[in-house]
Amino acid sequence: MDLQALIFDVDGTLADTERDGHRPAFNSAFREFGLAWEWDADLYAKLLKVTGGKERIRYFVDHFLTGYSKPADFDTLVGELHKAKTRHYVGMLDRGAIPLRPGVKRLLEEARKQGLRLAIATTTTPDNVIALLRNALAADAESWFEIIAAGDIVPAKKPAPDIYSWTLEKLGLDPRQCLAFEDSYNGIRASLGAAIPTVITVNAYTANDDFSGALAVLDGLGEPRQVFNPIHGNSYGKSCVDMELLRRWHGETTKPA
Repeated sequence: MDLQALIFDVDGTLADTERDGHRPAFNSAFREFGLAWEWDADLYAKLLKVTGGKERIRYFVDHFLTGYSKPADFDTLVGELHKAKTRHYVGMLDRGAIPLRPGVKRLLEEARKQGLRLAIATTTTPDNVIALLRNALAADAESWFEIIAAGDIVPAKKPAPDIYSWTLEKLGLDPRQCLAFEDSYNGIRASLGAAIPTVITVNAYTANDDFSGALAVLDGLGEPRQVFNPIHGNSYGKSCVDMELLRRWHGETTKPA
């Protein structure tokens, strides 16, 4: 089957949002609500094993705040904290504080020129996605993507494959006609759970994750003067990920067993 579409995760994949955006935004929300909670980098690396911002707050309280007595309106508090966190995060995006990872814009532009369909499959909220695209990519970047599957559009978040299955249904494509781009263990479990061949670009939080089954594992997409480091997979002599390399990797998935 020919390659028809590229499906991207957002946080950690399109941009290094966890380190540069989400963690500081959570901490700003906690301070706004007068809570003496502070998520440092080491703690946040543990919390990232849980997908979804509200779910992450609940996990933190249940597993790291021994002796904390939940208020009667705890669920409401979690929701308000997450809204405040999103507001702080979008404010950072509006100030241009969170750039795309190297090679992302170049690859998206090349894919569009060659007629590839683009989609997003993420657990982050739609507001976060749109703000990132508009501020870090282009004012009309939302229109670049045929499908933006985000937030609570499906009940089960990654590592469940639901968000990818929903995206495939909306695209009307077989998973073998697509490539997914992820950065984490939960992400690749979701994409492979939907049978989509997957390329991984790791970040500081996910470098030691288990990426069994990935087509390739890299430290980024690379640029002509900022080459990627191949961790797993055949890079065929390439120094940055382009459509030619993606088609070669995709071709590996269609070879007879």
